[in-house]
Amino acid sequence: MRARARALAALLLLAGFLAACRGNEGLGQGGCSGECVGDGSLLTAAEVERVLAQGAFEAQARGAKATLVVLDRSGNVLGAFQMAGADPGFDITSGRGVRGGLEDARLSGTRLPSSFAAIAKAATAAYLSSEGNAFSTRTASQIVQENFNPRERSQPSGPLYGVQFSQLPCSDVPNPVGLQGPKASPIGFAGDPGGIPLYKNGRLVGSVGVMSDSLYSIDLLITDTDEDQDELIAVGAAGAFMAPPDRRGDRITADGRAFRFIDSEKLASNPANAPPLRDIPGAVIAIPGFFDGTIRRGTAFATPESGFRADTGPFASVNGHIIVDAANQNRFPPRAGSDGLLTAAEVTAMLKHSLAVTNRTRAQVRRPLGSAAHATAVVVDTNGVILGIARTPDGLVDATDVTTQKARTSAFFSRPDAAALLESVPAAQYAATGETSRPGDYVARARAFLNNPRAFADGLAYSTRSIGNIHRPYFPDGIEGTEAGPLSKSISTWSPFNVGLQLDLVNNAVLGRPQGVGCAFLPQIPNGITIFPGGFPIYRGNQLVGGIGASGDGIDQDDMIAFLGLAYAGRELNTGIGHAPRELRSDTLEPKGPGTRLRYVQCPQSPFFDSTEQNVCAGF
Repeated sequence: MRARARALAALLLLAGFLAACRGNEGLGQGGCSGECVGDGSLLTAAEVERVLAQGAFEAQARGAKATLVVLDRSGNVLGAFQMAGADPGFDITSGRGVRGGLEDARLSGTRLPSSFAAIAKAATAAYLSSEGNAFSTRTASQIVQENFNPRERSQPSGPLYGVQFSQLPCSDVPNPVGLQGPKASPIGFAGDPGGIPLYKNGRLVGSVGVMSDSLYSIDLLITDTDEDQDELIAVGAAGAFMAPPDRRGDRITADGRAFRFIDSEKLASNPANAPPLRDIPGAVIAIPGFFDGTIRRGTAFATPESGFRADTGPFASVNGHIIVDAANQNRFPPRAGSDGLLTAAEVTAMLKHSLAVTNRTRAQVRRPLGSAAHATAVVVDTNGVILGIARTPDGLVDATDVTTQKARTSAFFSRPDAAALLESVPAAQYAATGETSRPGDYVARARAFLNNPRAFADGLAYSTRSIGNIHRPYFPDGIEGTEAGPLSKSISTWSPFNVGLQLDLVNNAVLGRPQGVGCAFLPQIPNGITIFPGGFPIYRGNQLVGGIGASGDGIDQDDMIAFLGLAYAGRELNTGIGHAPRELRSDTLEPKGPGTRLRYVQCPQSPFFDSTEQNVCAGF
């Protein structure tokens, strides 16, 4: 009877898989939610040209002049078109009346090129979307501000607060050569409407980004309905490649709030009537470092050409995928630590257990409801060297860089010399104002705030959730009228383009000034830091030996996947690796006196398909 039941279950699973992959076969429709990755879907060169023409046609109908860019899911720029008379540059402003940081930034004294904004918008849409969720740059704007939802009083910050400072060209994670992704974004992620993902038969195949109004900003008020010019041009460009309606952000909730996707589809043109691109005044443009000026097809995701493929090695048994180079070789295979503190076997076990937890987990931000989560896991050593990366098939591409930031952030701030390292970093110089901001100054603020005169020098273990707690413009998070956390700018000078230490570490590199080592001058955090959950330091007894990070389908899920991945690996191997002893964790601190504590980990309740277990992270 048991064998018969298992056979029946297998048949039901196969039937569900086939039904999901069939979906509705019209363009932009489909029922895939991670099951169809790797089926060969891609944007053809003719389709790329069509998307550009449709967008330019909508811009013409609006009397606008736009720069448009199309990417594939791995981040390759497939085509870029600048209409005749389009503004070649753009200005950065949050609209909050703030100066400093990247507000009104210039690159070598000149405005940044509009193509950079278009790439950043397209990369945001492609990298934050999957077969199970379609997010736009309007969605991104909603989840990076000081409140979630923006301007909703007494609400914590957005769940991906700070994600805008990732995917940078100075990072060591994006692949700078060939077609294999992930690719960098010239100025990180965008919260300015005008970036939309593109789908074929339910498969995410790329994105389009538009800059036409010369302003790179955010949506400060999401309770109204905007008629945003960039966004409407992007909608026109997408045409029949728009995301399936039931996968769009506005069908997905977090903390009881629906995400935004687009505000309007009231086009001034019919995309089906767009003329050939050659008949629209303007030119296909080259973008140095990103696009050679020849429109090309995209890569099929989860194939070696894309840089992401199924693993045939240690992660194959947990549906693991890896990141490969042009020779189809794993760029980040499991290896021993450069500091000699972790073995390759330990790295493999941590990554494998993280993916196994992912496969059991219900996703927070994925449709249909009840879908399995997809995520990326990374292990680094105490020097920040990547010791291994593994992912599940439909994980967000942004997680490649972000998860590495998480692992490095937790390991870095747990080092006993973190304070000295921060004090060694040159000051950030803000382009518009000429003002400087020293990363080392945040150390003194943290010590006073945490009532700990040796903060970041005493070997206390910090998770990225803990660091995020003290890197918000309010403490406690979201409570107006309170002072800022010591790693953040005060609310009077804060904006998503001027957040505090996270930006100050990478500011000079973003603006094209030599940094010495990667984005942040420090070799331990060469791609900067992340300040939302999902990263933990790894210990052997009382000794810091590395960091682990995870990122996927919800921030509490991120915490759980990394936390349990480490805990389960330690339990299996019995080599001593595991979490920091409780007395060494940052949640022992009482900032501002008794009654307040930092958070170390927060895991979702009843998160698994195969168990009704609650409090799954307790006891570790």
